[in-house]
Amino acid sequence: MTKPEVLFFDVLGTVVDWRGSIAAEVSSFLARNNAAHIDAGALADAWVGRYDSSVEPIRRGLQSFATLDVVNLSNLEGTLEEFGLKIPEVPHAELVHLNQAWHRLKPWPDSVKGISNMKERFVVAPLSDGHTRLLVNMAKHGGLPWDTVIGADISRTYKPMPQAYLRACEVLGVKPHNAMLIAAHDYDLRAARECGFKTALVVRENAQDPSKTGEPGSNEDWDFSAGNLIELANILLAA
Repeated sequence: MTKPEVLFFDVLGTVVDWRGSIAAEVSSFLARNNAAHIDAGALADAWVGRYDSSVEPIRRGLQSFATLDVVNLSNLEGTLEEFGLKIPEVPHAELVHLNQAWHRLKPWPDSVKGISNMKERFVVAPLSDGHTRLLVNMAKHGGLPWDTVIGADISRTYKPMPQAYLRACEVLGVKPHNAMLIAAHDYDLRAARECGFKTALVVRENAQDPSKTGEPGSNEDWDFSAGNLIELANILLAA
């Protein structure tokens, strides 16, 4: 197998613990707003559970591109109403702060070292539904050592649309067959492979996307598979 030049990484769930980070921030938000009786984990999952259907019109070209900040804030308001909080009674600054939690997601314990090790030989960059400023803020917050940052606002669409993967290759001047996607989600790897990418699965517990409840479990033969990013770095550097 030809070695890849560029390693692209899914971020939400693969590099950062979105569920743990968001649940913790939701818990703090609920406590500050006299709603500590609400299950923070359930609210976090319900918030993300609205995501896929809300961006589908953008994928299909039926709606203009909107960043995750815009999409998530609309979904947050709907979710809070669903759980019994009245939006007019919640200070707007509180909504904005909670929505910005996506800029502060915490990396998995192996992420920074694993990516740093891979960076010694490969170009490393996120390939995420997050927009550029969100990914930059997240990298600064968590110490993620990207060579560059390419957000969804560059491709103007959301995964798994082919343009999301192909535009990232165009920006870095790499052919798809010389790129690899590293992800914890089969649907993402499948779409990348269909675009010509090499693929590497990283097994993550508690990283499932609630907006994709019908997605089958991993049962495909990806090019590489590892339990974390440090293990994957060792495999790729030895290949």
